[in-house]
Amino acid sequence: MTAPTHLRAAVMTGVDATTVERRTIPMPGPLEVLVEVRSVGVCGSDVHWYRDGRIGSTWVTDPLVLGHEASGVIIAVGSDVPQARVGARVAIEPGVPCGRCEQCRRGRYNLCPDVRFFATPPVDGAFATHVIIASDFAHDVPENLDDDEAALIEPLAVALWAVRKSAVGLGDRVLISGAGPVGLLALQVARAAGATVVVSDVSSERLAVARELGAGLTVNVSSEDLPGDFTALVECSGSPAAVAAGVTALAPAGRAVLVGMAPDGTVTLPLDVIQSRELVLTGTFRYANQYVDAIALAASGRVDLRRLVTSTHALTDVHLALQLPGRDRSTLKPMIHPKQDETTPA
Repeated sequence: MTAPTHLRAAVMTGVDATTVERRTIPMPGPLEVLVEVRSVGVCGSDVHWYRDGRIGSTWVTDPLVLGHEASGVIIAVGSDVPQARVGARVAIEPGVPCGRCEQCRRGRYNLCPDVRFFATPPVDGAFATHVIIASDFAHDVPENLDDDEAALIEPLAVALWAVRKSAVGLGDRVLISGAGPVGLLALQVARAAGATVVVSDVSSERLAVARELGAGLTVNVSSEDLPGDFTALVECSGSPAAVAAGVTALAPAGRAVLVGMAPDGTVTLPLDVIQSRELVLTGTFRYANQYVDAIALAASGRVDLRRLVTSTHALTDVHLALQLPGRDRSTLKPMIHPKQDETTPA
């Protein structure tokens, strides 16, 4: 393959503003690969950056390329990467840690303070025709996963990490709070682990998808009471009310894993319930060492990634794709296909 000299990228130039730019492609470093991007999922974090210009205390202060759920084809490799990798279809793990700090040495590289994560200021993401990534973080995918499914390995890794944190297994009764993309993936992972799963949300459209994907029961908490006696909670909504209700619904010695981000970063927890039932609570931050297993799980057919795809868009339509989740509750995953509107070589 002949590597191009330029790429096209959808660049966030301000809150609710984007433009498509032509940029020079840098050469991959010795242990890096150049990937022609085929598909990128729109994540809730992309929407937050775009709509609010910030997540928590981190602000977008300079032009930024969003997008971190990506797949593509390797078209060039660095000097220390085998040439045989050229042509490989890959799912891109978007966070490259330093590999030297204490967290990295202990295998918790998701907690590396110096990780460079796509679409997290000031690191550009994957709403582009080409990206460079460390070779070890470009994971081969089998032919039975298409480009959109390969891109969605990233949120599947989030869900897999969260369910593993909850120690869910055969016979467990699990509450998944929030039927967005990560919640719907956590539902499927928990079922694959042998659990019975109840899903709660305020969207009847999303709860209908949860039933399609195997939820034993769905609860619209805007009008229905939440049952109790769950052995585990995987909280994916970030709603303070949902966190408190989910924790209260746990059985003694239950386990709660908090995945969703609260709007202002704080929630109120029922401490008396946590203490009297000896509940275990933990947060999650992305994932570590999950991509290989996530790819295998998706390839086995036990997780339906394709069902999450609700629309596809060209780079020139990134603005629309980023607005859809806030406009339509039936939207799950808008997907960006960077080469879709390209009529001339980059």
